[in-house]
Amino acid sequence: MRKPQSLRKQLLLRLTLPLTLVVVLDTAVSYFVALHYANQAYDRWLLDSARSLAQEVKAYKDKVTFELPPIAVEVFRWDDTDKTFFKVESEATGFMAGDKGLPSPKFDTLDKTQPYFSDGEFQGKPVRVVSVVTEPTEASGEALISVAETLRKRQSMMKEILLAVALPQVLLVLVTGLHFWTGINRGLKPLRDLAGMIARRSPRELSPIPDSGVPLEVRSLTRTINELLRQLAEAMAAQRRFIENAAHQLRTPLAGLKVQAERALRADGLEDMRPALGQIKNSADRASHLTTQLLVLARSEPSMDATHPFAPVDLRQLARETCMDWVPKVLDLGMDLEFDEPEGSAPVVQGDRTLLRELLNNLIDNAVCYGPERGRIVVSVGNGPSPSLAVEDGGPGIPDAERERVFERFYRIPGSPGEGCGLGLAIVREIAELHAARIDIGTGPHLRGTRFEVAFDLETGG
Repeated sequence: MRKPQSLRKQLLLRLTLPLTLVVVLDTAVSYFVALHYANQAYDRWLLDSARSLAQEVKAYKDKVTFELPPIAVEVFRWDDTDKTFFKVESEATGFMAGDKGLPSPKFDTLDKTQPYFSDGEFQGKPVRVVSVVTEPTEASGEALISVAETLRKRQSMMKEILLAVALPQVLLVLVTGLHFWTGINRGLKPLRDLAGMIARRSPRELSPIPDSGVPLEVRSLTRTINELLRQLAEAMAAQRRFIENAAHQLRTPLAGLKVQAERALRADGLEDMRPALGQIKNSADRASHLTTQLLVLARSEPSMDATHPFAPVDLRQLARETCMDWVPKVLDLGMDLEFDEPEGSAPVVQGDRTLLRELLNNLIDNAVCYGPERGRIVVSVGNGPSPSLAVEDGGPGIPDAERERVFERFYRIPGSPGEGCGLGLAIVREIAELHAARIDIGTGPHLRGTRFEVAFDLETGG
């Protein structure tokens, strides 16, 4: 697992490293530019010295001569930092004056119109050499004057330039880095304050986080958190209502169990106990049915940390098997159960087979509870772009004003017959929403009662 990195560290690196690179490049460029012009200045001085010596080269009787008084040579060589060397030589006679071992180029390698600069070594020290060619007369021939100088002044100048350029740049990096550090800390302070505000909250405090002092770039985060808190608050409120309603609904059959058990205990014989035992069985059946529905409802609710495993489900086979399970009970009640199979290939949807079977069970149970005696129930499967499951009954129907409310948990239309708890259709809606299906309530084409149709959208995977 990759170790999380500090946002402060990433910002500092992304800001400081490019700045440091730019400063280093700027320092190098500034240094070499300054050094170039400094070398040009020293080379120009060295060239002036060579040309001054060239003026002392004369022609006498068609021969090159060079005469320089000792005092003039001493003045020429004087320098408080570097040592200066020179050599005068002619093409005809060779060495004429100066330092004989001073390196110099050959006559045939020179451009006689331009000075020739080179680096060399003399007396174990690096030197900078300039050579110029002079020709007093055509008959006398050419003379080569070379002047060399050690590099102490140049090296000293290089150090001064480097310090003059580098120190301000280093100070610039330090000052800018400090500014980056303080600026990033100030910029991250709203995030630290936001984290502290959330950390101080109790688990039950789900009110929105104030974002008045939060930067615009962070408000999307606070709005996302506030939306999550809103959804959590709604989910917790719905859970509380569910628990309260479930407790209320369970209290009724349990209270009936207690009353009938006390009645059975007071009975003198088995015959006197039979009515109470029958009521105990009815209360137990009701409590068991309610508990089963509560468990199915809880399982059908979307989970925040898990997903339901969906697989291909054959709706025709599912409906046929479910109807076969209901045949005995429907026949005992004197009702008819009809299954209308689709033509062509069987419709297949992606879903949870157990939950889809529970959805159809609840629709059939609703038709059994509210349909007329000796009535008819029709279960059909639709094939096409939107496969569907439909259940029709011949009951009194559902008024238009109640068609949305019947899907609420524990809601029953006033005056409804039977002892239902109002969870069956709520379970149907939860399972349908889980499968991205649509529920329509209408009147059956063959019956005068109610028709529930659950249509699946194949494009969304339902």
